[in-house]
Amino acid sequence: MFRAIRNLLRLATICRALTRHDALFLLEITDGGRMLARILHLFANRRYASLRPGQRLALALQSLGPSFVKFGQALSTRSDLIGEQVAADLSELQDRVPAFPAAAARAIIASELGQPVETLFQSFTDEPVAAASISQVHFAVTAEGAEGAVKVLRPGSESQFARDIALFYWLAAGIERTVPFLRRLRLVDSVRAFEDSVTLEMDLRFEAAAAAEMTDNFADDPTFTIPSIDWQRTARRVLTLERIHGISIDEVEALKAAGHDLVAITEKAADAFFNMVFRDGFFHADMHPGNLFVGEDGQLIAVDFGITGRVDKQTRRFLGEMLIGFLNGDYRKVAEVHFAAGYVPADKSIDAFSQACRSFAEPILERPLHEISIARLLGQLFQVTETFAMEMQPQLLLLQKSMLVAEGVGRHLNPEINMWQLARPLIEQWMADNLGPQARLKESAGVVLASLESLPRLISHAEKTVEALRQGGIRLHPDTLKSLEPKRSGLFPNWLPWALVVVLAAALLWRR
Repeated sequence: MFRAIRNLLRLATICRALTRHDALFLLEITDGGRMLARILHLFANRRYASLRPGQRLALALQSLGPSFVKFGQALSTRSDLIGEQVAADLSELQDRVPAFPAAAARAIIASELGQPVETLFQSFTDEPVAAASISQVHFAVTAEGAEGAVKVLRPGSESQFARDIALFYWLAAGIERTVPFLRRLRLVDSVRAFEDSVTLEMDLRFEAAAAAEMTDNFADDPTFTIPSIDWQRTARRVLTLERIHGISIDEVEALKAAGHDLVAITEKAADAFFNMVFRDGFFHADMHPGNLFVGEDGQLIAVDFGITGRVDKQTRRFLGEMLIGFLNGDYRKVAEVHFAAGYVPADKSIDAFSQACRSFAEPILERPLHEISIARLLGQLFQVTETFAMEMQPQLLLLQKSMLVAEGVGRHLNPEINMWQLARPLIEQWMADNLGPQARLKESAGVVLASLESLPRLISHAEKTVEALRQGGIRLHPDTLKSLEPKRSGLFPNWLPWALVVVLAAALLWRR
């Protein structure tokens, strides 16, 4: 009862903020909500009237605090729910809040690392260089003389987010229960994905691990680097990184003045994003200009790994086939991929879905090459989901948002270049390597090898089963007993055909 009352009071605060900013348009999905929105519109502050709905919603969410800023950024991936323009406006939400006192930061560092700041660092800058809803960053020099950047979790942020996430669950469950046609949007699942993301951000060791994993992935690529982790000065609420020196990727004039080639930088950004998504299945999901720098030698330097995404190999294949299908104008192929992946129910018309894909893709793909937006195309695709009862895929929503940010970076660097055309040869090669005949043969060989590895275990289990049955006094029919016992007699062992398949597959692969 107390929790329900608390949620209702918080809901009243939310409604007041949305009303003041005239941002109640999301209620208009139902007749009752439409009527309520019209009534409350009378109490809106008129100074927001000239702004777009998405801009008004962004301001309302900012006024509600850090949890709602984060939620708005997550909501920016749901163009299927809120529309493309609103999603674009929410994607510009800035996660900036006033800094908390340096004394609190020092106390957290000392508590987490078990030593005072003065012992851990030669110098520690009390004025933070950045402050966000979850943490803030201070520059420092370690006791050994290395330059570092120290990220400190904001006091009280964990409990605040826990309260707000409980509210989001309550609202999502209520909407799914009372508005049946919105269940396909999987609102509760979306809140769960949001919770998982925030939970990872709340433990800075996870961010350190993400940065270390991506460092390993790009170990042989000098064009994309990640600051090293100072693990001895990292804990749940503290993260110490190597301090990087570079130019923010959106400072075009500074990049030119430093002699950097903007086309080359765009190519590196496209290559890096491709490698993250397709090669590794692990990508930086918040690679906005504030988190991407250009080093002295022209290498890209990425920071802030609080939000990352993963894409399994099956989804990568789906995505690659879909992208190539769209770029080639093969909408039938795009439809077939969706049906094969199970994203569209089998009882829907594949011809109708092909036609729907053409209807929103042609206007986008007929634009000049440098204006084509794959992220916008995916956003349009998600908007046709209601017609075809297609369930949302959370990993694709996060990826779509990341693509949108990457496209923005590419266009800012060079408006005449389309980064997806730069990455297209890489995607096509990856598709050939992972979907061609030789790739299928490799997979088949892997299955055979796994089967061979399991044979001794299966034989042992069969022998133990037979022995247990005998000891239990259970007498089996001779034919049944014979079928349970491993066959060891005869001129050829029964696993020989499988071994021959493996040898043949290995020979074919070796010839490659």
